[in-house]
Amino acid sequence: MYHNMEELLKLCEEKRAPLWEIILENEKKLSDCTEEEIWQKVETRYEVMEESTKRARKEPLTTAGNLISGVAFAQQFYSEKENTICGSLLNRVMAYALSCSEVNASMGKICALPTAGACGIVPAVLLCLAENKELEHKSVLQGLMTASGIGAIITKNATVSGAEGGCQAECGVAAAMAASAAVEMNGGSPRQALHACSIALMNVMGLVCDPIAGLVQVPCAQRNASQAVNALISADLALGGMESIIPPDQVVEAMYRVGKLLPYQLKETALGGLAATKRGKELFEEILK
Repeated sequence: MYHNMEELLKLCEEKRAPLWEIILENEKKLSDCTEEEIWQKVETRYEVMEESTKRARKEPLTTAGNLISGVAFAQQFYSEKENTICGSLLNRVMAYALSCSEVNASMGKICALPTAGACGIVPAVLLCLAENKELEHKSVLQGLMTASGIGAIITKNATVSGAEGGCQAECGVAAAMAASAAVEMNGGSPRQALHACSIALMNVMGLVCDPIAGLVQVPCAQRNASQAVNALISADLALGGMESIIPPDQVVEAMYRVGKLLPYQLKETALGGLAATKRGKELFEEILK
């Protein structure tokens, strides 16, 4: 059993095991489920994730106010061009993440990891990385296990609620989860994976939650896209040798404290940030009517 990332890493290094393996053993003890039952649950969630990354890329979906209707379809089309700035992989990652956000906003089925508002980040990173690297299916499931374990630790020791900690606690934590998984899926060590987690969180420290009209669409969808990219660059930084000067658990603690310091207007109330702009208020009135 472990209670934080330091203890998780110690177990990994003592047993010379990847994060997902220790997380799986921990889940077996906590849930009283067999290994087969746990993997079946992971597979079920994977199938929901896979479908949500596809659906809105095929055709625009109707959402309340249609604030993000068609964004995934457009990004998918753009990702197939040869003259993009970021290249095919990053643009596909953004399209996948946007699709999940659009499915969520259209009341479709998504996997909330760690929340519905951040539902596109982990699926986009894991699925696109697996496709790009031609990884086996089990590698994606192991990545999902790693991501879930990191998310569980942060949930226990801090928060993943935008209403409590701002968007850093939703999209930021999702990026941290995805970054850790990406490192292991690319052959990195548990230590590198946890450094990637720290880097991803540091990159969004203080990110506010300011949904326009109180809807989980703007800027939520755009942050799903950007934080999926954050996860990948954080993973590459860690794989390239960068280490987080601040230990992972202390980064999580700092994120939690910053969230507590944010005024309530910037924590999912739609009373500050983009929601409080002139156009944001106009959209609120238009959607209400």
